[in-house]
Amino acid sequence: MTRSTGAFLACAAGVVAADQLTKWFAASQLILGAPVSVFGDVVRFTLVHNTGAAFGLFPGSRGPFIVISILAIAVVLYLFLRETYRSLHHRILLGCILGGAVGNLIDRIRLGYVVDFIDIGVGAVRWPVFNVADSAVTLGVILLAWNLSRSGHPAPDPESPHRPGLESG
Repeated sequence: MTRSTGAFLACAAGVVAADQLTKWFAASQLILGAPVSVFGDVVRFTLVHNTGAAFGLFPGSRGPFIVISILAIAVVLYLFLRETYRSLHHRILLGCILGGAVGNLIDRIRLGYVVDFIDIGVGAVRWPVFNVADSAVTLGVILLAWNLSRSGHPAPDPESPHRPGLESG
């Protein structure tokens, strides 16, 4: 096993473990819908049972989201096999995305909903409640896209006569 493959698997396993452990703790210590202040009103723990997509969109759609989660896992595994994603940092980010997708899939299959509990905002202006898996997927996708956009070829010089599509000489 290569170093990058090991990092991919370790990140995925670490995210699943952290996600499931924090969800178990939240479900065992919090009362559904009752916020607990962590850092004033800005960061709270509020236990929510999310039957929909990320951020509570499309509630009650368990079956389709199980299928979507499995497809997302398949896409991550496909990308893992591609040459473009063989660098260590790409493998780590793919591992985070995979771990998050698996963590939420476990909840959907086992419980019929996803346990969310991280509640951020000020007063009535709040971000939708989320969890560790959501964070791993979101940050993994954003950082992977950012990395890929930066690793591309530099933009062609508009002053160069050798740009594709232009006749030279």
